[in-house]
Amino acid sequence: MAEKDDGREMEGGAAAVPGAAYRASACEKNRPLIKLPLRHRLSSKVLLLTVLSVLVAEVLIFVPSVASMRMRWLTARLDTVAAVSIVLADGQTPDVPRAVQDSVLLATGTKAIALREKDASRLLAMSEMPKTIDQHIDLAHTSEAAAIWDAFDTLFAGGNRTLRVYGPVGNGDKVIELVTSDAPLREAMLDYAANVAFVSLVISLIAASLVYLAINELLLRPVRRVHRNIIHFAEAPDDPTRIIVPDSRKDELGVAQRQLAAIQTDLQRTFSEQKHLADLGLAVSKINHDMRNILASAQLMSDHLADAKDPIVQRFAPKLIRTLSRAIGYAESVIAYGRAQEAPPKQRRVLLHTIIADVEETLPIDPDSGIEFRNMVPRDFEVDVDAEQFFRIMTNLCRNAVQAMAADRPSDSSVVKRLTITGGRVGSVAIIGIEDTGPGLPQMARDNLFTAFRGSTRSGGTGLGLAIAHELVRAHGGAIELRGDRTFGTHFEIRIPDMPVSLASWRKQRQAAKAGKSA
Repeated sequence: MAEKDDGREMEGGAAAVPGAAYRASACEKNRPLIKLPLRHRLSSKVLLLTVLSVLVAEVLIFVPSVASMRMRWLTARLDTVAAVSIVLADGQTPDVPRAVQDSVLLATGTKAIALREKDASRLLAMSEMPKTIDQHIDLAHTSEAAAIWDAFDTLFAGGNRTLRVYGPVGNGDKVIELVTSDAPLREAMLDYAANVAFVSLVISLIAASLVYLAINELLLRPVRRVHRNIIHFAEAPDDPTRIIVPDSRKDELGVAQRQLAAIQTDLQRTFSEQKHLADLGLAVSKINHDMRNILASAQLMSDHLADAKDPIVQRFAPKLIRTLSRAIGYAESVIAYGRAQEAPPKQRRVLLHTIIADVEETLPIDPDSGIEFRNMVPRDFEVDVDAEQFFRIMTNLCRNAVQAMAADRPSDSSVVKRLTITGGRVGSVAIIGIEDTGPGLPQMARDNLFTAFRGSTRSGGTGLGLAIAHELVRAHGGAIELRGDRTFGTHFEIRIPDMPVSLASWRKQRQAAKAGKSA
């Protein structure tokens, strides 16, 4: 896909204009950045989003870490008390002096210390026995979820609670217990949270800056360049130096830049064609204005020929008058088309066979060309169309077929050159076929079949015939398509919505068909 786009750029993009790539790149560097409020810039939003994302990640890390810090603080306090308690328990006297108890309690920050061994429990030191214990904490059997819940409970609702903390001493069967206030614990947790918050903010800013620089280089800078190019291209879409010069990157942004360059190239080509069409329309309108006057004079002289007594003149004069009338009508239609769209069709029931016969008389078929014209439309076949517009449709299609077969010069003289017109009806749809045995349409003409100035089937052609036929068929609410089921030649099929066939007529046709098969 990207290679195809590159080809299109080289064919009609900035690279096709001498020095356009250099000038476009230089213009893009010198163009001022479109000023947007800081809060509306994509870079600001990306930076803010990155900082918030890193902060959220830090918060998710902080939740288990503060719980772990609380458990470590309690474990360290219990280990300190356990070391002192073993010394006190191994003393000579069963009762620890009061001064020693106060010193131990003050040093460990506890209110009471007890040692439990098997079924016996010994109070080693106590300053005062609290009235109630708000929370019992078993350090050996506290789950992660309970530790997280207790940590946040201490942070948001602690500070005036009494805790009973206990756990084993080493690998033995001794259990040390202490009673303490949670105020020091909460103060330590708040200090820890503040330190973590500060470190998290610093890490977030550093990480966000690094991520932002990477995103800016990989994403934001190319997006800003595309944004700037679109705005400046819209200011002067006919300037080839404003076509974006794609980067050599292979990712989605590189593909998008190449697609944008292709779109801008096609748009410039379209503008050029529209200008050409406008100039051509003005010229054609002037020519047709004068041509209409000349044809009107010729028509006036042909009226005098109708009064001549010569049998040959009497035979060809009506056809000449009718042909000149059509030519004047076409000239007036071209002038009107330069000012507005094609006039809406005035549909009536007409005999298609008669229209095809008139078309045959106007075709430039050389008797020596060997081209055979077959009007296979039934004489009583009626269609609901504008007679003059449908005459133009069939003339354009048949003239293209005749010209294609006349230009085809096969080496074998026995090759058949035939143009066949058929007509039929399926339900309420009239189907008209235009089939020739010519060389067929080249691929370029098939790709731009009904596009003016692109769908020409011969050198020097304009492709207007097929474009006009397509427009007029659609004005009738119908469709025209190139059938692809032929191995040679060209077969166009026109479908025109028609009046529904009556049941009696359908039965009559069906009976006639059965009779023909049985015969």
